[in-house]
Amino acid sequence: MLFTTKWLSNHFTNFCGEAADAITINTVTTDSRQKLKQSLFIPIVGERFDGHDYMKQALENGAVAAFWDENKPLPQFLPTDFPVFLVADTLTALQTLATHYRNNVNPIVIGITGSNGKTTTKDIVTAIAKTTYRTHYTNGNFNNHIGLPLTVLSMQKDTEVLVLEMGMSDFGEIERLSNIAKPDYAIITNIGESHIEFLGSRQGIAQAKLEITKGLKADGMVIFDGDEPLLNTALQQNHNIACGFHQKNDVIVSDVDVHTKKTTFRLSGTSYTIPLLGRHHALNAAFAIVLGEALSITKEKMKQALTTLEVTAMRFELKQGVHDVSMINDAYNASPTSMKAAIEVVKQMDGFKEKVLVLGDILELGNHSEALHRSVSEVIDSPITAVFTFGKDAEKISTAVTKEKPYIKGKHFAVKEELLAALQPYLHDEALLLFKASRGLQFESLVEALMIQSEHK
Repeated sequence: MLFTTKWLSNHFTNFCGEAADAITINTVTTDSRQKLKQSLFIPIVGERFDGHDYMKQALENGAVAAFWDENKPLPQFLPTDFPVFLVADTLTALQTLATHYRNNVNPIVIGITGSNGKTTTKDIVTAIAKTTYRTHYTNGNFNNHIGLPLTVLSMQKDTEVLVLEMGMSDFGEIERLSNIAKPDYAIITNIGESHIEFLGSRQGIAQAKLEITKGLKADGMVIFDGDEPLLNTALQQNHNIACGFHQKNDVIVSDVDVHTKKTTFRLSGTSYTIPLLGRHHALNAAFAIVLGEALSITKEKMKQALTTLEVTAMRFELKQGVHDVSMINDAYNASPTSMKAAIEVVKQMDGFKEKVLVLGDILELGNHSEALHRSVSEVIDSPITAVFTFGKDAEKISTAVTKEKPYIKGKHFAVKEELLAALQPYLHDEALLLFKASRGLQFESLVEALMIQSEHK
């Protein structure tokens, strides 16, 4: 049980039906299609839909109470004793409810944001926290103005640590999430170019990410990328901790070594191993380790958590495909920063005679798109064998490579089937293929096509 309708009636006082009775609420949902017993249904109004239209379906699927826009007439089919809480705006009410419930449970709250790496960092933080505390965390992409409140409202009453990923695309969004979450600790993984179309510049992106401090507890701590000047300038307070590779940081990541299936590094004199590839993941792990130390989790427990880590799918997953070719599925999303980081990892990986980059468009770059795509080519050099691009502006990458580094094969494709055909000579056990693009290009379909072929062989 999360709470009762009686508890709700203390916070939302405009109601009808038997709301003051102690009817048990086990779950909160905005999706009328979900079959959930003893649920509170909150109909959200979007640009092309109105959740109020699906109240009957929600009732049939287990709703025992609902929020309702006070300006809309109640449907005739609702039983007269059905508890309805009348609110000015159902989305605002969802967020307010999440705040009340978070206060009621009172866990240690960890908020995580950043242009890249926030989901992986969330996964690492969660793994470490779970060794010692009853931990609840953001699942999937539930990191926005609807998903975060629903994440808060899905935690059990005995939760001790709540790990919340915070995403955004414009100013004000992280501030809203931070004020709902009221974090005790905040992590800012980095400042890249994601959403620069809406935020105008990297300075604007930094400003938007720093909104996470708006809801931070008065004695709260920010753990951040100390190699980023835009964060260093803003987070000089003594209780904040800068992590990075430069010697000026409070916590220094050193001796990073990328292997075929793991990365090793040192942090404050201690060696750690993670089943992830790349210097950037060593830094993500460092954020989590610093947080673990703040939560008094032992190094032994943290090391164990890191070695058994499970991360969200399509984030630098190493897979075997047709003819035992090694493929890296990094198709969940992309920014210029994360694409460059992924290419650097591929360059560092040993045991492959051929290394092929399959790169697609990076979306939401606005007027900066062509220049930022072209900038990716700057990190593409030996031992990369070939660069194949797909989409619109991704062509700037392969064109720049073939012009400036003719020893690397480069070609652009407008049809995925033709791209797959061009990959055929590289499908062998001494080749490594990286697939990376923004989520909208659905590059996982390329990986799946090669995996399906492998299964049929």
